[in-house]
Amino acid sequence: MRLTSFYRKLLIAIVGFIAWLPPQTFAAEIIPQEQIQIYASRATSSLLLLRGEGFQEVHKQRLDSDLAALAAAMNQVEQPSAELTASHAALVTQLQNGVSYGPGDENVPWRYPEDLSKSLREFLHAARQQPSEAHSELPAKIEYLSVQYLSRSYMGTFEIAREQPDTYLGQDERQLVPDIDQELAKLAKTDTPAALKLHARWEYLKAALTDMNSKSNTLQSVSGRPFAPITVDRHSRVLTQNWMAMQ
Repeated sequence: MRLTSFYRKLLIAIVGFIAWLPPQTFAAEIIPQEQIQIYASRATSSLLLLRGEGFQEVHKQRLDSDLAALAAAMNQVEQPSAELTASHAALVTQLQNGVSYGPGDENVPWRYPEDLSKSLREFLHAARQQPSEAHSELPAKIEYLSVQYLSRSYMGTFEIAREQPDTYLGQDERQLVPDIDQELAKLAKTDTPAALKLHARWEYLKAALTDMNSKSNTLQSVSGRPFAPITVDRHSRVLTQNWMAMQ
């Protein structure tokens, strides 16, 4: 009886120790196919912030960092298709073009927002065609929604891939928010501190994203409140980074 009690206490102690370990302790490497989708959307968001917030150096540095992360992830993709390689080069060119136009809109071609969204969609599509094991696209969906929100805030409506309504590339907040909400609600049921923090951050982010009003061409939120691109960008990036750390 005394021995059984000892082992029970030992088991409780071990379980308690594991619960306090940081999520990174158990983090599995995110596959390159997923990484490149996340970093491509992040780089696009960084350009939108750079242009929308007056070419601040901190946003330029973040764009450069995102592009470097995307390049590093591309190098990890096994046997990248010609389409993936070409679309990566095209996306980088469009992002660099966005920097070269400088502050203000006077030097920006009127088709540039359309060209930028097209290059991102084509790269993400090519990335999704790469052979890979099954994986969640949740962080890629969140970063893609963030791009839509920032684009609507700074440059106008983001053109989604309407020819692909069954993939996240052809969806906006009306489809993606309920999808993400369902997946994070399942995670929250594990009742771990990390999962609960994710869900709490998502609740705030969800409120902003559902207010985006993509069905309207007026570029006004549903509530009439001003858009909050910096806040949405920050919460999106922290949420996806923390989610990836838990994998």
